[in-house]
Amino acid sequence: MQVGRVVAVPSPSWIVVLSAPSGAGKTTVVRALLEREPQLQFAVSHTTRPPRPHETPGQDYYFVTPEEFRDLVEREAFVEWAVVHGHFYGTSQAELRRILEGGKTPLLDIDVQGAYQIQKRWPHGLFILLLPPSWTVLEQRLRQRGDLTDEQVRRRIGQARQEVRWGWMYDYWVVNDVLDEAVETIEAILWSHRHRPGVGPMRGRVPEIPE
Repeated sequence: MQVGRVVAVPSPSWIVVLSAPSGAGKTTVVRALLEREPQLQFAVSHTTRPPRPHETPGQDYYFVTPEEFRDLVEREAFVEWAVVHGHFYGTSQAELRRILEGGKTPLLDIDVQGAYQIQKRWPHGLFILLLPPSWTVLEQRLRQRGDLTDEQVRRRIGQARQEVRWGWMYDYWVVNDVLDEAVETIEAILWSHRHRPGVGPMRGRVPEIPE
């Protein structure tokens, strides 16, 4: 696991971190949450991967070159950064400041490496791990995307199995079987967290996903 140095940013009262293996439906869940939870604001990450056809620069990601990303790392611009599937990803200090100064709660859509770095600074943030209902379903979803080779699918599944081992550091696990149910579950978690700050019941455990 390759992770970057964590730098200082004034701590908000709380932040929301959502992680998931590739193919678990995290992007769709995030979009639904942003529509239904006006207090949340999406923290746009920097990445060196090419934009997909449906993605808008500055809205989905800040797309930069590897050289530009490395320059930002040297300037300690990121609160977290990591290499995921061969590309750099990172959340900048400036992005979090923008959201916090606007009086919103940052919603970070980041992988387990980034979540690990963030948790070292904000251990009382809200950390949610989105899971597939089974490994079979996850493989089906990855293949249905149509943009991955068989070898890439196998690698994604292998990476997902490794990522799930980091489930111990999350407060809650939410299984994304039916989208609306998953979103409603996360909304209930958000409501509970707002009214009863603290750590969730899943810290220290590792999830088990059926074959």
